Amino acid sequence: MAKPVVAIVGRPNVGKSTLFNRLAGNRISIVEGEPNITRDRVYADISWLNNAFIMVDTGGLEPSNDDLIKNKIKYQAEIAMNEAELILFIVDGKSGITTIDQEIAQLLRRTNKKVILVVNKVDDFSNAEQLKWDFYSLGFDEPVSISAEHGKNTGDLLDIIVDNLPHIPNDNERDDLLNIAIIGKPNVGKSSLVNYIVGDERVIVSDIPGTTRDAIDTIVEKNGVKYNLIDTAGLRRKSRVKEAVEYYSVLRTIRAVERAEASLMLIDATEGITSQDKKIVGYAHESGKAIVIGVNKWDLVDKDNKLMEDYRDEIYYQLKFLNYAPITFISALTGERVDEVIKLLEYSIDQNNMRIKTGVLNEVLEEAILLREPPAVKGRRLKLYYATQVGIKPPTFVLFVNNPDLMHFSYQRYLDNTLRKAFGFIGTSIRIKLKSRK
Repeated sequence: MAKPVVAIVGRPNVGKSTLFNRLAGNRISIVEGEPNITRDRVYADISWLNNAFIMVDTGGLEPSNDDLIKNKIKYQAEIAMNEAELILFIVDGKSGITTIDQEIAQLLRRTNKKVILVVNKVDDFSNAEQLKWDFYSLGFDEPVSISAEHGKNTGDLLDIIVDNLPHIPNDNERDDLLNIAIIGKPNVGKSSLVNYIVGDERVIVSDIPGTTRDAIDTIVEKNGVKYNLIDTAGLRRKSRVKEAVEYYSVLRTIRAVERAEASLMLIDATEGITSQDKKIVGYAHESGKAIVIGVNKWDLVDKDNKLMEDYRDEIYYQLKFLNYAPITFISALTGERVDEVIKLLEYSIDQNNMRIKTGVLNEVLEEAILLREPPAVKGRRLKLYYATQVGIKPPTFVLFVNNPDLMHFSYQRYLDNTLRKAFGFIGTSIRIKLKSRK
């Protein structure tokens, strides 16, 4: 299920980015004492009381200002508000209500979205209730007083946020559907592939990069299996992103990956691996979902007997973290090996959902340790007492050991490779967690 979006909006220098960083638990947005520091939307995954959502920080709003840059900031903030299920309207408790606050309030009321009014920079909570009365005139429900800088009352704010997040419909994630996110940079052939599989021009296809601005769902049935193909907007390098709406395609792509069982990463055969490819597929890898790599436009490449093998080796060299992902060479234009892609996606989803019996798992790991002992660290050696699988999507294992600090990264990679050799796990990452027996 795609996570709901919470947008933080307000006039410049009211502490939006400070609050964002506080809730995200990290210094993600730039925070300075000057207004208009945050120009583009910044997003982070937030988890609170087993509720997950995406929070988006926006630049300072000045609705009536005609400055070109500030108008672009306003446009981006409006996009964020339109995409959000919930809006946090931040005001400054020290300076009180301003004309700009009133203009923003009018803008927010027109969105017909749920708005939580947050009074920031409240350092003295003994006077917080009286302070809040001034802000009722903005026309929203009871304001929430906080100090983002010192973290005061931010836990209560998170409680209110999760209580107001709507239920997300599960229409595209029914049990009889396999959700496939098709990802890649612009003009790599994502829409063309969807159209070939469907047998119709369901998605607009153009040689102009960036034609697809949103994630588009297409349901199709092949060999008795129903697929939901999610065609995502291509992610461009930041220096090439000029239209405000394209900034938001990053967030939409991430949400598409989250609600999919698998991602099909398309690479342009005529260009090879680029830094942008690494960034895009990194999102899918971190999600723990199944991944298949499709090298598209293979019909345009001059081939020899070793080219495919060399190309595969180069991809694994460039994407070392994806050495588990199967690679196939396709043409969305001619349909070459498109059926193979679909079979690989199905197989990778099965591998992503695989469970290993505890007894068999421990036998494999015990044999691996007999064949190669863990290295000694300052005279002490890692001891494995017991292992069990605790999750899927991706397959996750907990190893109970004498001291987790004694696990060297190279030996953990050895155990990872041992599990893959014994059980496959093709097309899926696996995660190994260590716990002390105590």
